Amino acid sequence: MAHPNPRTDLTRSAMLAHIGSNGPTSRADLARELGVSPALVTQHTRELIADGLLVELDHRPSQGGRPARLLGLVADAGRAVGVKVVADHITAVEVSIDGRVQRSLTEPFDAGTGTAIAKLSDMLRSFIAAGDGVPLLGLGVGVPGNVDDQAVGTVDSTELGWLRVPLGELLRRELDLPVLVENNVNALASAEALHGQARGHEDVLVITIGTGAGAGLISEGRVLRGRSGGAGEIGHIPVEEDGPPCQCGGNGCLEALIGQEALVRRAREQGILGDGDGYPALKALADGGDPAAQQQFSQAGHLLGRVLAGVVNLIDPEIVILLGEGAEAWTHWSFGFEPAFRAGLIPRNRAIPVAVETWQDDRWAQGAAA
Repeated sequence: MAHPNPRTDLTRSAMLAHIGSNGPTSRADLARELGVSPALVTQHTRELIADGLLVELDHRPSQGGRPARLLGLVADAGRAVGVKVVADHITAVEVSIDGRVQRSLTEPFDAGTGTAIAKLSDMLRSFIAAGDGVPLLGLGVGVPGNVDDQAVGTVDSTELGWLRVPLGELLRRELDLPVLVENNVNALASAEALHGQARGHEDVLVITIGTGAGAGLISEGRVLRGRSGGAGEIGHIPVEEDGPPCQCGGNGCLEALIGQEALVRRAREQGILGDGDGYPALKALADGGDPAAQQQFSQAGHLLGRVLAGVVNLIDPEIVILLGEGAEAWTHWSFGFEPAFRAGLIPRNRAIPVAVETWQDDRWAQGAAA
């Protein structure tokens, strides 16, 4: 089976997702709906038919002119497994070729142990073995960190404590499957482009907030990776020169000021939380109407809004999509975010929509499977 270069755009996956969601369609309708050239659709159609993923169906009745051949999915052609890896757990999903999740699993994981990769391999082997026997096309893995090349899959991640870990190579050997590895926010951006609110937009900024902050950049329908796969590190934009230390080794990064650990640290310093209380307690206080707790989120929202306005002015997206664990408390973030964000935008950008999505752990894994 011929596989596309993983650096290319999402057109092949978008075609499969569209047909899976809307049923058989023609090449011309695909080109119009996806906003790409008919020639590109024809090229990818030829590849997907050769790969056994699409099939030509009967002609559509014509109202004049040449009848159009419809394209449909080969339902049993195969599936893919997607995995989101974070420091303390993994989430795995199995998806059909139209991107729909067939089953999922979340298990505890300790990325800092010397046996972490062996444990990950064992967990994935068990997950794959529990399937219903439909052939797997491959495995996609999303990690918090830099991935130099998706097809090689060497990972640098301060969050996981991994330095030059050949994750792709190791998993390919252990599982005997094609493996692509990607930064987890880039993987999430892929899921948004195919199945979320980014669908139908060519230029999108996807922002995640939670333990840290990240960005996925979609430009002209492609997820931008940068020279070494590190594009989108909005969490490491310097904000305060003498600010708190960040896990990247710098000081005063956005992530060190608005991440969950930062919110908890300030809340403890101000006596809002006790020494043993963590982020869930802070959110519970804010949800219960505690003004001091709400102010912590509002201040974080203000900083995020200022930084994000600068990013929007720089890259000029059509829409901003915001999600992640932190989005569950967006009601409290928004009081500081909205005025700071809108005030920081240049006039032509001030009406840009910001869509806030409910956090779903399996959406990250679904992006990795894409």
